[in-house]
Amino acid sequence: MISIKDVAVRAGVSISTVSNVLNKSKYVSPELAERVEKAVEDLGYEVNPIAASMKSKKSGTIGVITEDMCGVFYPYVVRGINTVADERGYKIIICDVNGKRGGITALEKERELFYKLLASRVDGIIFVSSISGIGQDKYFIDLKKMADQRHKKTPIVSLERDLTRIGIDSVYFDNYSNAQKAVQHLVECGCKKICHIAGSNELQIVQERIEGYEKCLAENCLELDKDTMIAYGDYTHQSGYIAMEKLLNDVPDMDGVFCSNDQMAIGALRVLKEKGKAVPEEIKLIGYDDVFVSSIVEPPISTIHIQKKTAGKKAAEILFDRIEQQGKNDLAVGIKLESRLVIRKSTMEGVTEDWDLNEW
Repeated sequence: MISIKDVAVRAGVSISTVSNVLNKSKYVSPELAERVEKAVEDLGYEVNPIAASMKSKKSGTIGVITEDMCGVFYPYVVRGINTVADERGYKIIICDVNGKRGGITALEKERELFYKLLASRVDGIIFVSSISGIGQDKYFIDLKKMADQRHKKTPIVSLERDLTRIGIDSVYFDNYSNAQKAVQHLVECGCKKICHIAGSNELQIVQERIEGYEKCLAENCLELDKDTMIAYGDYTHQSGYIAMEKLLNDVPDMDGVFCSNDQMAIGALRVLKEKGKAVPEEIKLIGYDDVFVSSIVEPPISTIHIQKKTAGKKAAEILFDRIEQQGKNDLAVGIKLESRLVIRKSTMEGVTEDWDLNEW
């Protein structure tokens, strides 16, 4: 095996000079650098990444923890992260919580993934958390302590949730206002009895969207029966299908439905078609996220456009800035990304199609 000593002998320089050229740690004259680079090429020398990371205390990798990579939302977020990682010369390790698995709760799985990534000496972690409710602040504080107390201070960035109050950098969306925006559109389209298909009831972002839905109904003096007009799914099209069947049975006179994501909206649309309900003439339907499939079903689904790739890019930029700063600035950074209403034919006949190909 070719060693760094062999390269030094071939180039006629010291081992430290070879190291400085390869690691760009100190200035080396162009003439010596050229001799080292030629020797590396002639000998086919390859840097040992493990040894290099031990010396520099950097692994050249970051971890990404997602909630469900099988959905159509997170792949675009990860693409945004990977774009920045490539520019910075980093690789990413993707870990998927994917709800409950083998008797292990999502929370236990998430904590286990954090521990494994930190033990693997990643330089930073971007995560989407599954925890909500009582005790969540203590959990996030413990996560931050875990990241800070290991062999090196490892920066972490929250996606979708604003955790800046706990000192964790965050890139997030205004779920409450976005839900209001979606429901208000249904109201302005003439809907008087609007139901909601929500995500898993344990998640904070789900609660925020429910609160936005309820607030909009109250502001417009519209009826709300939480027991019958809100159904829960798990963000899959199958759960949207089941939830829509329940709503049609419990609230047969509904004329609008807000779905907490586009996948559930697609499942809901399938039921409405099977039951012979005309969309949007009888029931108007709006989703959330603006994933590509929402624009290619018939009718195309109105939705809230979320900046998915942008969210990934922003989170990665914050993370790499933290890695380079090495703890020089402890004030948590929070970025709230703007979202917008996308109107399609599931709520308004004859509307011009709205496609934003940049986020697909």
